[in-house]
Amino acid sequence: MSRKTSISKPPAAFHQGPQNSCHLSGASRREFLQKTTLLAAGAAATTPLVLPRMVHAAGSGLIRIGLVGAGGRGTGAAINALQNASYPEVKLVAIADAFAEPLQRSLKAIQNQCPQKVDVPPDRQFVGLDAYQKLLACELDMVLLCSPPGFRPMQFEAAVKAGKHVFMEKPVAVDAPGYRRILAANALAKQKHLAVAVGHHLRHETKHQEIIQRIHDGAIGPIQYLRAYFNSGGVWFRPRKKDQTEMQFQVSNWYYFVWLSGDHIVEQHVHDLDVMNWIMRDQHPVEAQGMGGRQVRTPEWAEAQGMGRGAVGEIFDHHTVEFTYPDGAKMFSFCRHQPGTWMSFSEHAHGVKGSAAIEGHGAAQLWTDGKKTQEWKRDKDGHQVEMDDLFAALAASREYNEADWAANATMTAILGRMATYSGQVVRWDDAVQSQLDLSPPAYTWDAQPQPKPLPDGGYPCATPGLTKAW
Repeated sequence: MSRKTSISKPPAAFHQGPQNSCHLSGASRREFLQKTTLLAAGAAATTPLVLPRMVHAAGSGLIRIGLVGAGGRGTGAAINALQNASYPEVKLVAIADAFAEPLQRSLKAIQNQCPQKVDVPPDRQFVGLDAYQKLLACELDMVLLCSPPGFRPMQFEAAVKAGKHVFMEKPVAVDAPGYRRILAANALAKQKHLAVAVGHHLRHETKHQEIIQRIHDGAIGPIQYLRAYFNSGGVWFRPRKKDQTEMQFQVSNWYYFVWLSGDHIVEQHVHDLDVMNWIMRDQHPVEAQGMGGRQVRTPEWAEAQGMGRGAVGEIFDHHTVEFTYPDGAKMFSFCRHQPGTWMSFSEHAHGVKGSAAIEGHGAAQLWTDGKKTQEWKRDKDGHQVEMDDLFAALAASREYNEADWAANATMTAILGRMATYSGQVVRWDDAVQSQLDLSPPAYTWDAQPQPKPLPDGGYPCATPGLTKAW
């Protein structure tokens, strides 16, 4: 049930902090709209949890946003937030990134798209591994957490403690300690009535919502098994620079290191695995077993491409996992990064009466008796709709929290990685209690991350049957 809350006197603790260069002069003081006629259609019915009150500067109608992580997705998320269809008085006022160059590129791109909604002077541009802490000391109402996933638990925890509403990208962790930290921080976010949105944009796409509702209504009967795919050719690589520390190299190439990305089964395939859990009425698997490895994208391949043996990092280039749900239903998961192979980003459900097929960025189809009975074309991109839904909830002072089911989606992907890395059957209850912490000893540029390069410049990867993955 929606919970109406007053915003006229927000807790003072939400506005404490240094009154320094982060102070915003001339901020709008118009009364914040308690209700809006621009509420996104269907938001209440389709958001997994009910949506929170808007807490920002007393009496102000302006929602001030800070961006942490100025890569492509962070830039896109900031533009989506500023262009949301539900609440126009939004402004980007601070930005933080580990490196200066992407920060400046991102800021320029956002300014080009939203010139009237950006106010980020040099003294609110923060660079370094501690940049997020400086940003959170600013007068902000909301923070967008779009840095590499390995940083997500500590940054989410800090944002919640600072009393900020949060949008954070998926996945939300890379290991079980991070998963538990997210859940603990989210419990505090609920106590503070903070909005927490997570970048599972498929949850906000019309075709996904409508076909999954049909599945829940019994259109294909009880689920027999599920299939999920995230097969692609791979992603970018940034060559090692002269005088770059190991920490700087790994953070710059975060996708290729498990402590930063979780491997591509966690970083990308989590989208599909979340849809599988959604189809199963937000249950998570109870166990997983599978196989994977580094077959095509190897140090030798990277060397032949002139990139150096370290260009492939430590992650696998393929994973295949069999997940088991509480009722015994199986979900077969496939993901790979291998150029020149069959590509697919899709989810499939098979029931006793028919089947459903959903293309991540395409159409959705229901099949019965071997015939297509219904089809939905892709509507508005979920990356924009998820922001529309978030701001609609804030404008209506409704509780909004997506973090618990999103955390379980992340943990499902981590469970799958544990199975492929180890070659063992891994139970959920054991996985979530794992003490295997992938984080570095410190978050400084001279710290040494756990993965170390070999003498030839490459990095070792997991060996099924030998690697302890949880």
